[in-house]
Amino acid sequence: MKLTKFVHSCLLAETADQTVLFDPGEFSWESGLFDIAKLGKLDAVVITHEHPDHFNEEFVKAIAKSFPEACFIAPPSVVAVLQKMGIPNAFCESTDSIRVFSTKRHASMEPLAPPPPENIAVHFAGQLTVGGDRHDLEESMEILALPITAPWGSVREGAEMVMRLKPKYVIPIHDWPWNTSARQDEYDRSSSVYKQHGITFIKPVDGQVFEI
Repeated sequence: MKLTKFVHSCLLAETADQTVLFDPGEFSWESGLFDIAKLGKLDAVVITHEHPDHFNEEFVKAIAKSFPEACFIAPPSVVAVLQKMGIPNAFCESTDSIRVFSTKRHASMEPLAPPPPENIAVHFAGQLTVGGDRHDLEESMEILALPITAPWGSVREGAEMVMRLKPKYVIPIHDWPWNTSARQDEYDRSSSVYKQHGITFIKPVDGQVFEI
């Protein structure tokens, strides 16, 4: 599987048969790293929840314009917004390659924010798990996209989930708030700790393809 991280929580996953984009949010769109013109195909877009760092309408409009046949998989609240935007092929159901396995809510941010929105967690191609903004996933494929830091969670809580689920590979996401130095320090520490447990911690560079 080929993977590319486009800042924060936006991931592009490519297999021989399918190309899927996860969480096209505002930080990723504003970075300018995602060049739609260079994308040869796009079969589906997964939006785990409605927060703007995962769902940017301008980003989504550009995707839908270039790839009108792509389907959008999202929670019902996001599906309703997508349909109002004129995107008919939006739903909250599994496909042959994308399995929605959990529909719990986003991790709580109270008292910092209102009650959390709907949040879906999915498996892609039997290899990759993307769970949105949660540290309480029930299961994982061999590759786990891990929200490594957040107002609603911590590096420690993320590590606890990794140790519980025991994926083979971890891809850190949800780390836009860190500067380059802080990000690299945490990547290095997590890599060292996870290696002791037989888990490979990937250190992605935004916009650069890596393969697992």
